[in-house]
Amino acid sequence: MYVYLYDNFLRQKKYENVVKAIEIRLTDFGIAGKILRLNNYTDVKEIIEDEIKRGAKTVVIVGDNKTFGHVLSRSATCNVVFGFLPIGKDNSIAGVLGLPVGVDACDVLSRRKREKLDIGWMNNRYFVSQLHVMPSDIEVSYDERFKVTSKDKTELVVCNLQPFYWNKSKKEDDFVVHPQDGKLEAFLRPLTKKKWWGYNYEDPSVFPFEEMVVKSRSPFVVEADGKRSKEIKIKIKLASGKIDMVVGRDRRF
Repeated sequence: MYVYLYDNFLRQKKYENVVKAIEIRLTDFGIAGKILRLNNYTDVKEIIEDEIKRGAKTVVIVGDNKTFGHVLSRSATCNVVFGFLPIGKDNSIAGVLGLPVGVDACDVLSRRKREKLDIGWMNNRYFVSQLHVMPSDIEVSYDERFKVTSKDKTELVVCNLQPFYWNKSKKEDDFVVHPQDGKLEAFLRPLTKKKWWGYNYEDPSVFPFEEMVVKSRSPFVVEADGKRSKEIKIKIKLASGKIDMVVGRDRRF
């Protein structure tokens, strides 16, 4: 049994044709199922767990990067197969998973090629694609062996599924993360003050790790899979479980 979680933005008229085409294709493949619509107040994990009790075997996220993060940051440890049908422009995660955007993603879903993916954990919430600490005066220690500080601000990006592209002159294939290697990848980028105003960004140091602690004397902004919060101290590590995800043969890992 398939359950499809539609993002609320798909109600807009400009998505009407692609949504209808997707539903027809899913019916042709014999994998149409129950449709549930999400909003900001939806308890995604509770909904998915209820559908599992009713016999759901596959939960398909229908939307964009934000939808993907919203669902999986809350339900990553649910015992079900996840799929993704990307719609819209903001869908860089689709390329990593080897999924075309739009109707053709139904073909990938129908083949049910699956991979187990690592899950990140930060202060009692999950993230699957990426965590971003905005430039701040932070101290970073990882794997209980290394400690990093800087004279000025530092930007930190922790990647699991989605790479961090800091240099637009590089090709996407130059930066690959491995969401199956039992580690997270950290990009640590110091900033130095310019002579008059603003900051210069240095190239980041890149390293894999299993557990990291980030702290500061003042609150810093953290964004994990699209959800922002202010923190004084965070612990980042791999969660114990994995996501069972439908992927395409052209995935980038």
